[in-house]
Amino acid sequence: MSKILMITGDFVEDYENMVPFQALLAMGHDVDAVCPDKNAGDSIATSIHDFEGDQTYSEKRGHNFTLNASFSSINPADYDALYLPGGRSPEYLRLNAKVLEIIQHFANNEKPIASICHGPQLLTAAGVIKGKNVSAYPACQPEIEMAGAQYAVLSMDDAITDGKLVTAPAWPAHPAMLKQFVALF
Repeated sequence: MSKILMITGDFVEDYENMVPFQALLAMGHDVDAVCPDKNAGDSIATSIHDFEGDQTYSEKRGHNFTLNASFSSINPADYDALYLPGGRSPEYLRLNAKVLEIIQHFANNEKPIASICHGPQLLTAAGVIKGKNVSAYPACQPEIEMAGAQYAVLSMDDAITDGKLVTAPAWPAHPAMLKQFVALF
């Protein structure tokens, strides 16, 4: 089975972090969840984003998620694929040069990358989506287009694959996204 790196952070979207982490483990993959400046055994706060009829999602405090690997000791070359969940954490993680270097490693070596909701903010900051068809939470459309990608308008439960990149607009797309992601291994 594959070894997958998940880069996550405080106030990551709960479902977009927990569900893929658990599902990929259940499929027999080895998944290391890391966060800059944190170690294995540390926990991060998650948030729950829901669609309740407002102009954007609502946010509630989610579960604590325990990291199982240390960011400072990972080597991207040891991993077969990368998963980037959404929520508010990508807004901050994209300011971390090491995070961007890791993403560039996966893109430059044509290793599978999956990213959902606001996760593509990391892809835009890393400069790895030019010429690609990319989905994300609709509010991310302008920056995806400014990064030279074509924004793919999808239903909230759909995903799109372009080469080794799988993206989706929000957590209802987990079945489609995970199916497309594991097909790339």
